[in-house]
Amino acid sequence: MGFWLSVKRRVRAVLAPVFFLSVAAYFGWNVTQGNHGLVANAERQEMLRQVQSDNASARAERDGWARRVAGLQASHLDPDTLDERARAMLNLADPTDVVVQYGPKEKLF
Repeated sequence: MGFWLSVKRRVRAVLAPVFFLSVAAYFGWNVTQGNHGLVANAERQEMLRQVQSDNASARAERDGWARRVAGLQASHLDPDTLDERARAMLNLADPTDVVVQYGPKEKLF
């Protein structure tokens, strides 16, 4: 009977530390690997940097197009922009212009 009593006493002594260590391990794993952990936070930061970069390039493209459109408004007609668009739409060139041929898959803009 003394053997089983000592085993029971040792199991009870080990049970609480094992339980609390497993709870600590669970929370430790979630700190690094969980949905809101350190790894997920780093991935979100990288995604945020990429989106900000895409946003900046989209704004730059939009501003470029806004400048080109502003040159064609009726209240202020920019002669250079009008000449450029007229030549592009009519496929004409001035005899003194230097014409650079582009391939069929190369884009001018």
